[in-house]
Amino acid sequence: MENRSQWGTRAGFIMAAVGSAIGLGNIWRFPAVAYENGGGAFFIPYLFALLTAGIPILIMEFAMGQKYRGSAPLTFRRINKKTEFIGWWAVLVAFVISTYYSVIIAWAISYSIFSFNQTWGADTEGFLFGEYLQLAEIPGQIGGLVPGVLIPLIITWLLVLGILFRGVKKGIEVANRIFIPLLLIVFLVVVIRAVTLPGAMEGLNAFFTPDFSQILSPSVWIAAYGQIFFSLSIAFAIMITYSSYLPKKSDITNNAFIVGFGNSGFELLAGIGVFGILGFMASSAGVSVDEVVAGGVGLAFVVFPAIINELPAFNGLFGALFFISLTLAGITSLMSITETYVAALVDKFKISRSKAVLFGGGLAALLSLLYASKGGLYFLDNIDYFINQFGVAMIGLVEVVLIAWILRKTNMLKNHANEISDIRLGSWWTISIAVITPIVMGYMMFGLFKLNLMREFDTDSGNYENYSNAFINNTGWAVVAGVLVLGVVLASMKWKSNDSLSDYDDK
Repeated sequence: MENRSQWGTRAGFIMAAVGSAIGLGNIWRFPAVAYENGGGAFFIPYLFALLTAGIPILIMEFAMGQKYRGSAPLTFRRINKKTEFIGWWAVLVAFVISTYYSVIIAWAISYSIFSFNQTWGADTEGFLFGEYLQLAEIPGQIGGLVPGVLIPLIITWLLVLGILFRGVKKGIEVANRIFIPLLLIVFLVVVIRAVTLPGAMEGLNAFFTPDFSQILSPSVWIAAYGQIFFSLSIAFAIMITYSSYLPKKSDITNNAFIVGFGNSGFELLAGIGVFGILGFMASSAGVSVDEVVAGGVGLAFVVFPAIINELPAFNGLFGALFFISLTLAGITSLMSITETYVAALVDKFKISRSKAVLFGGGLAALLSLLYASKGGLYFLDNIDYFINQFGVAMIGLVEVVLIAWILRKTNMLKNHANEISDIRLGSWWTISIAVITPIVMGYMMFGLFKLNLMREFDTDSGNYENYSNAFINNTGWAVVAGVLVLGVVLASMKWKSNDSLSDYDDK
């Protein structure tokens, strides 16, 4: 049997899993999604989604990784040889995400420095797209590399790969033990400052005031499940990989609840901080909060710098702390994303960890240069949309259907978790995995395919962000299809060790 790396402590694993789950989306996606889908009332479907999809899938993936002791491809192979390609599919989706996620971290590093003297000036939007990113005029153009993005990008990859070189216990675990407490402290300072600003209560009222009329809308429930799904790092190999380093008698169910509620707790904290600041901005501008609400890149790199400009005191320090929070959240997530394909390369080809980090991480770093070009933002936006909607979400649907309905492994995984966990699983978990999650995810995927096929064939509807058909096909659909095809190719390659064929039956 293999001598697999292990976490040094249970707390180390939990911090790493929480660090993976807490990422950029917690800070810049959740507050806007909650506000746009019922405010305080959104927490009802959100909590329901957490308990019927988020935590159940976490438990499933923790049980899979801990029982089968492998990266995602090895775990799926040990479950059934014919399903190995699903593991590679998930790993390759993670690989693609890592190539552009690293660039957003690079932006956050730059803006941490810009904060001290508000380098972005009064026109924060013009600075981001013009002076900083030097954005090309036409989507699809690459243009030259942008030094202001390239330098922090190199720093990001050197830090992450340096941590991964040191291994699971001495690298990932130690880094998360430093970064996660630091992230919480720094972001808590940001939130405390935010809620003490003039007008902050107006923002918090807008965030928490429930609009129960929206609760009956299917789109609100889909938004809740989507937020839980994309924020918990489930369905793209991370949690399977991380749990494969757990000792054989580690509690699974309790860990999943801690990670799930820890992630949601940080999202709530982010919502309070973001809307406290948006309330200040609305009050200063004499407009309503709904006129300043934004999400994503626009919130972090356009709206927040504009708010920082208006802060009454210590605005440089406040800005630096906010962007340091983004950097820390991004780094802990990027470590986990990169570890998925490092572990897969080690398992499949029996190469050393150092070689896997150098090859896998080095290739990702090289490809990330595309997003450090003048046309990088267009590539990032399009690839992110397609790989998330038709990569992560699709894998999640395939994974639960495969485990629950095709291979019928739910009872086996439930029994495995119950043998070593304090909280015992019952019919709630089985129904969530076998019925609720497949129905909701199936409905989501049907809607997404319908929307994008309409865009593809209906000239009146227009493509995503009105990109050209060539750009959509070459950097959207092509990437989605490419990771699936390459996953099948890698699964068909011979394993370098017979250990992958060890007997992992369901006894």
